[in-house]
Amino acid sequence: MSKEAQSAALEAEKQRLIREGELYRIKVVHAKALVGNALQPDALVQGVVEHAVGLAQSRLGGLLQPGGLQGMDVKWLMPYAVTVGSYLMRKRMFKPMLALVAAAGLGAAWLRRRRDTGGEAQE
Repeated sequence: MSKEAQSAALEAEKQRLIREGELYRIKVVHAKALVGNALQPDALVQGVVEHAVGLAQSRLGGLLQPGGLQGMDVKWLMPYAVTVGSYLMRKRMFKPMLALVAAAGLGAAWLRRRRDTGGEAQE
């Protein structure tokens, strides 16, 4: 290799390293912006709501139907549930609503327990 070819190769390698450094710096700035956006209160609340909906689907899915909540889109129903919940809170019906939910939960648990023990007796 001649000296000119070596210097051209060295210059090309230097330019490649400079471009990689620029790309790395751009990625770092982009990652900082994404983290800053993810730490905004509205994004945090949205993440909490999505996590709660997923938890409710996984825990309560077996109670409502054999296939879980697959036929029902809970994210679509959430605005209506929030509207109803805020109405009940404005009308100060929180305690009766809580009692009704507790009674429904006890009834569902009793029915499930009865179904489970009835299935073993038939076999």
